[in-house]
Amino acid sequence: MSVFTRRTLLTAASTLVAASTLAACGGEKEKGGPKADANGVTTINVGATPKPHAEILKFIQENLAKDAGLDIVVTEYTDYQIPNQALKDGDIDANYYQTIPFLEEQKKAKGYKFVPLAPVHVEPLGLYSKNFKNVADLPEGGEIAIPNDPTNRGRAIALLVANKLVGVTEGVDPRSAKVADVTVNPKNFKITEVDAPLIPRALGDFAAGVINGNYAIEAGLNPAKDSLVLESAENNPNANLLVVREGDENNPAIQKLEKLLHSEQVKKFINDNYEGAVIPAF
Repeated sequence: MSVFTRRTLLTAASTLVAASTLAACGGEKEKGGPKADANGVTTINVGATPKPHAEILKFIQENLAKDAGLDIVVTEYTDYQIPNQALKDGDIDANYYQTIPFLEEQKKAKGYKFVPLAPVHVEPLGLYSKNFKNVADLPEGGEIAIPNDPTNRGRAIALLVANKLVGVTEGVDPRSAKVADVTVNPKNFKITEVDAPLIPRALGDFAAGVINGNYAIEAGLNPAKDSLVLESAENNPNANLLVVREGDENNPAIQKLEKLLHSEQVKKFINDNYEGAVIPAF
């Protein structure tokens, strides 16, 4: 991809994010969460990234929600920043797309008063390449794309460190490292930070790229089969979960949805449909 083309792609994405953010802004709702209608049905609007989060929610809506007295409206987002702003503004009742480390970074940076519920699933982060079949083939001085948000940047660097592609300054936790902390680099890789949703689309322009599980799935990649290296799911702190505004965590409808997200039916749906690319965390 030429410099012009890459810059155009990034600029267009930034414009889309800005427009979406403005569209998401509204008045904050009172605490307490969604309420049942005259028929005893509660409508919950949940923000989610398309795969697998929105798919899991749609499975619940189509198969489990009615018996629980719920009507689940799924609002899809492709940018990691917007669902939390939408939740703060009251445009949605909950969101399902993020991890505890990402949420904590967002709360610290933006002051959100949110509550995470129980872990639902893990999407292992992976290193992918269109040009090379294994990590040993990655060339001297090759460029590796990693996500540019602090949480996933650290996860990406930790993945590279775990596979001995790079190392960080002694005393630095790879999971919170910045590119400047990468001081051991035997093959002189160039590490470039890119908006996470753009990495799959631009993958051919890099020697390799670290891609979040949901974006990999959306791009037709199977993390379990297509990645050069894959983040371990064992003791992984980066499970995805439902997040609500502070004060809404005990809302009856939210609790019903939380129970359905941790049901055996949902566990079976995840195992049957994602072949190890998404792993239940319950």
